[in-house]
Amino acid sequence: MLAPAAAVFAVLFVAPFAFLFVVSFWRVKTFKLRPDFTFDNYADTFTKYLEPLVFTMAIGFAIATLTTALAFAFAYVIRFKAGRHGNALLVVTLVTLFGGYLVKIYAWKTILGTEGILNSALLALGLVREPLTIFIYNPGAVVVTLTHFLLPLAVLPIYGSLRGVRDITLEAARDLGARPARVFLDVVLPQCLPGVTAAFAFCFLIAAGDYVTPRYVGGPYTSMIGNFIEGQFSLKFDWPSGAAMAFTMLGACLACVAVSRALLGLARPR
Repeated sequence: MLAPAAAVFAVLFVAPFAFLFVVSFWRVKTFKLRPDFTFDNYADTFTKYLEPLVFTMAIGFAIATLTTALAFAFAYVIRFKAGRHGNALLVVTLVTLFGGYLVKIYAWKTILGTEGILNSALLALGLVREPLTIFIYNPGAVVVTLTHFLLPLAVLPIYGSLRGVRDITLEAARDLGARPARVFLDVVLPQCLPGVTAAFAFCFLIAAGDYVTPRYVGGPYTSMIGNFIEGQFSLKFDWPSGAAMAFTMLGACLACVAVSRALLGLARPR
């Protein structure tokens, strides 16, 4: 029964993935791929692009942490505090998923730009004399835009985990004298760690691999490793170097996710 799906997965994902990994050890000469075996592409990645790689990991971690924290708070309110309004809040979360990725980027560019809504409001209130340029074309604008885009995607797995926390378990903990903070740390958080971990990993991988948002709202001084990878494939036609950069970033992302998962696992009761 799984054979057709496995075949499609192998043809459309595994085979291109394996081919790109092999290409990462090749060379390019006069715009032609040379099937040589060399580690120079990986060496160049660490020598020439280490700074944008570290910056990408840092901003991806910041976005994933902020998004996961906000998503957890929102999902917690839906599950335990909103009561009969919880379903309405969940529907609002689902509706936001229908907004296009580029639409949200241009929306924030309009809000944060020199002629955007935020500057217009500040000028109308007389708080500033001329439009401020500090709101856009910086890492903060990238964090805000990607957090807004990823927030509903992080709410859903966390809310799904919180649905598994039974009310009778919480009541039993309170009857035994546990304070609200202890109930949260010993009962709620350990049971929803799979959802939190999934949300964090999902947000981190998307944020670290993004190259469109830094281009439109980050400006020239907020280039992430994805922008350099895109340039290798589209402008320089240096597929081996771009593939090596991509697999280096993938390895760094998986390492960060593994470390984060281990740290979150420390919250489980022993």
